[in-house]
Amino acid sequence: MKSFSQRKNLKPVLEIIQADSMNIDLRNSIWNALDSAIWTTKGFAWAQYGEAEITPFSQILWFDYFKKPIDSRPDGNSKILEELRAYFFGCKWFEVYDFIEFVVAYYERQKPFLAEYMNQILARELSAYRFVSGHLTDIMDTQELEMLEQALGDSKFAGVTAHLRRGFELYADRKTPDYRNSIKESISSVEAMARIVAENPKATLGDALKIIEKRGLLHPALKDGFLKLYGYTSDEGGIRHAMLDEPTLTPADARYFLLSCTSFVNYLKAQLT
Repeated sequence: MKSFSQRKNLKPVLEIIQADSMNIDLRNSIWNALDSAIWTTKGFAWAQYGEAEITPFSQILWFDYFKKPIDSRPDGNSKILEELRAYFFGCKWFEVYDFIEFVVAYYERQKPFLAEYMNQILARELSAYRFVSGHLTDIMDTQELEMLEQALGDSKFAGVTAHLRRGFELYADRKTPDYRNSIKESISSVEAMARIVAENPKATLGDALKIIEKRGLLHPALKDGFLKLYGYTSDEGGIRHAMLDEPTLTPADARYFLLSCTSFVNYLKAQLT
């Protein structure tokens, strides 16, 4: 069941989209991914013949990452893994990202799937970072998150805000995200704001934008650009088309529409001042 702060939308966007923090769900999920992909795989902690994989791995880890004497490692492979676990769950949030970036780089050839596997976990838990070419990079910067948070807290245009908030909730639901309807709500927020600016509550988005353009409040190129984007959601395979089979959508699709529509809503609001 959602907490009071979640139901009332009182949690800040910066906390929900984890940009400068890491909740226990995300930390646990990253550890579980490492556990299933590396720690518990055959030959890592124990090998019937020869050297277990944890030996050269821990040597490099102590030498290049921890920068401690290699002979300071605990005796026994299980003890080494215990120390890694203690570090992982005791370090700061950004050090977790340092750690997994190091691990992904170490296994680049042996486990080329690891970065994408981590990206799936990071996306599911709404981390603000993803692996790109072996390095973690921002997918949402602080300015974008602050812009979104400000828009979700705007009480002046309640109907517009309601669409944006619902779009964010559908995108941010970790258990059952609904990217299709998140995009619909994001587009609906622009439609609602355009109707207000056009002073025509029954206008379609296209008609409303044409009215705004004629009043000199919207550059033709900007209008055309957004109508093309809106057309993506209206064509035969688009979001608003009544189809039995939903189109394949990703968190990136929903995030893009949420941010671009929030930005365009803010632009339209500015035309009323």
